[in-house]
Amino acid sequence: MFRLFVLAITSALLVGCAAQVAVSEHDAPTEAESAITVRERPFPNDSLYPLLVAEFALRRQAYDVALEQYIGQAGELRDSGVSEHTTHLAQFLKREEEALKAAALWVELDPKNTEANNTLAQLLARQGRALEALPYLIVVQRETGDANFPVLLNGFKELDAAQRAELVRETKTLAAEFPQNTNLLLTQALIQAETGQLDSALDKLDTLLNLEPEQTTAILLEAKILADQNTAKPYARLQQMLQNNPDENLLRLQFARLLTATDMPAAREQFEILSEQHPDDGDLLFSLALINHEIADPEAARAYLLQTIALGQRVDEAYYYLGRMAEEDNNTEEALSWYMQIGFGPEYLAANNRIGHILIEGDQLKRYHARFVEQRQEHPPLRDELYTLEAAILIEADAKTAALQVLNQALLETPSSISLRYERAMLNEQLNNLASMEQDLRTIIAADPDNTAALNALGYTLANRTTRYDEALHLISRALVLEPDEPAILDSMGWVMFRTEQYAASVNYLTRAYIGFPDAEVASHLGEALWAQGKTDAAMAIWQGALLREPDHPVLLDTLDRLGIDLPAGLPPQAYPVETLP
Repeated sequence: MFRLFVLAITSALLVGCAAQVAVSEHDAPTEAESAITVRERPFPNDSLYPLLVAEFALRRQAYDVALEQYIGQAGELRDSGVSEHTTHLAQFLKREEEALKAAALWVELDPKNTEANNTLAQLLARQGRALEALPYLIVVQRETGDANFPVLLNGFKELDAAQRAELVRETKTLAAEFPQNTNLLLTQALIQAETGQLDSALDKLDTLLNLEPEQTTAILLEAKILADQNTAKPYARLQQMLQNNPDENLLRLQFARLLTATDMPAAREQFEILSEQHPDDGDLLFSLALINHEIADPEAARAYLLQTIALGQRVDEAYYYLGRMAEEDNNTEEALSWYMQIGFGPEYLAANNRIGHILIEGDQLKRYHARFVEQRQEHPPLRDELYTLEAAILIEADAKTAALQVLNQALLETPSSISLRYERAMLNEQLNNLASMEQDLRTIIAADPDNTAALNALGYTLANRTTRYDEALHLISRALVLEPDEPAILDSMGWVMFRTEQYAASVNYLTRAYIGFPDAEVASHLGEALWAQGKTDAAMAIWQGALLREPDHPVLLDTLDRLGIDLPAGLPPQAYPVETLP
């Protein structure tokens, strides 16, 4: 939770910091043309025509054509002005790789240009290449004293330990050179917060806030750390700033979001203040609806959702939550009426999922089937997804034969659908129709030889349900070459190793799978492989830990029952860190 917060406020800090062409959709031609007018200086004759083509392409709003011409001429002319224009146009078109190459050339041709250095740094940082971005930010800092060092935290959690350590060393060195630079202090504090050094982060923030008392990101980060440490009055500085600056709506919004983790009534109060200031903001009304629902005030929640709908904002989301609230009140017909008003958008499939469950649970099978037929007719592009959803709801209701009929009909209509064929294969495995399952999976593999899901599913089933181990190994090996770190495939490889009594290799693969995805089924496999090696304490620890997380997992319970092991429920597992397994 804390890591997500740190990265979220870092992202918020970076908004607007990247050097980009400020072009709206309405005035794009004028802005783009003015930004990319070539400076007046002699160019080789061979370049005049491409530059004219680019100019006229801009006037016709054919920006991709213009960019291709500028990319070619930037390399040919090696002119910093052309490279600058190329960079801006590529950014405007959100062509990151082209922008990066153009910015690198711009810096090469004009190494002290702070805009060029800043732009290149932002582009590199956005790709998580913090250490590469740092030298360009240093140029900006030394020239202007205002480098955006927190941008270096983009992708921080993806850096390996050595890269993180180097970034810490570099920022420490820079902080010694610029001891009162608040951006550097904030960067250090964010890194320390991200790596759990909360007291050190607070010290840095205290220094920063003495230099810049109203640095909002620092105030928010301090409040978050103090709240996580259960400090008395963690929001004191934040509240004081809001008292001094009551119209700081963005800060109040961040404060309200912080409060949702610890004090919902207080969060509601802050959202109400914001909503009073901005009565036509559907996002604020929607947030108030969710908060009131959370604190068990359904009438207020419904009122806010209806206001959101009346404004014509977040309409489908509001209908969806009204439906969920009606279900909570066991008013299924009202719930259906809300869900059925949801249009074609992000909530569409979720709404139909709820409609399907209500109708199935109410034994309204004809109405259930008619609903999905009607929706497939109205929305042909979602035909496969709707067939899959219809079948999935039937499977959950333990009507697997009916689900198979749905998928059979779907594949009669679209026999080339890989997704539907895969769904049918998985259902046939549950129904013990292994020959039909294998036929579908081999059809998928014939059409798409690199389909790792099909390769892995067939390989695992052959290893788990038959003695065709050589075929299983061949299929899983192909999948593992394509996705060497995928936990599901590592689990399958570990299981085929176990079935062929290669226990050391089995434990190796299964440990890697379990570290990547600590699922109860992987735990059951890993525990059994350890058990076969005589490592009973380790096996018991793995199983007990999985039972605490998923006490009703069928594969895990079947494994324990088959081996005659009775683990007492609720007891803590023995200490056996997964990372120490071979």
